[in-house]
Amino acid sequence: MGDWIELDTRRGPVRGWHAAPDGEATGGLVVIQEIFGVNGHIRDVADRFAREGFEVIAPSLFDPVERGVELGYDEAGIARGRELVGALGMEAAVDIVDAAAARLREHHPNVGAVGFCWGGSVALLANTRIGLPAISYYGARSLPFLDEPLRAPMLLHFGEHDHSIPPEQIELHRRKLPTAEIHVYDAGHGFNCDRRADYSPEAAAQAWTRSVDFLRRSLA
Repeated sequence: MGDWIELDTRRGPVRGWHAAPDGEATGGLVVIQEIFGVNGHIRDVADRFAREGFEVIAPSLFDPVERGVELGYDEAGIARGRELVGALGMEAAVDIVDAAAARLREHHPNVGAVGFCWGGSVALLANTRIGLPAISYYGARSLPFLDEPLRAPMLLHFGEHDHSIPPEQIELHRRKLPTAEIHVYDAGHGFNCDRRADYSPEAAAQAWTRSVDFLRRSLA
């Protein structure tokens, strides 16, 4: 359904997976990758959001460090993904999301963001620093940024059994982000991804419905 486009960013040229609905779009949406790059799963997510009526760009955030990264969900993929996250840095990631949002604003006045895993924390910063309505799926790197005030509607999804975000950290999100909508599922980390061991079809379906409803409200 989608195809690759090229984005001009403050960090240099970056590829983005672009997907658009058949009819008129409700708004624009930046899909923010996990540590594994814009792999098959993230492209599938982008295509699914396009079928829900959004024009989507999933920027390949690691391109300034290494072009075309697509990693697997094994120990080697996790190790390499963490290296690339460290090499890129959060500020560069937010800059690239900003460039993708700017491209979408050429056609849509309202643009949001949704991110997964590391991308979930980048999505939080897309809200606090860029002002995008945003959705964070199991963003485990958000704690240092919870004192940054939200600038737009925010939705967060967590897994109750996610060891990277224990219950006390979820409660900290509730205290620090009192206006955010927060849901916790009977699931582990990565429950939205059908390529991961913690995939939960029930939690993924419920979170998906809530996410689409949130975006339709926020971007209408």
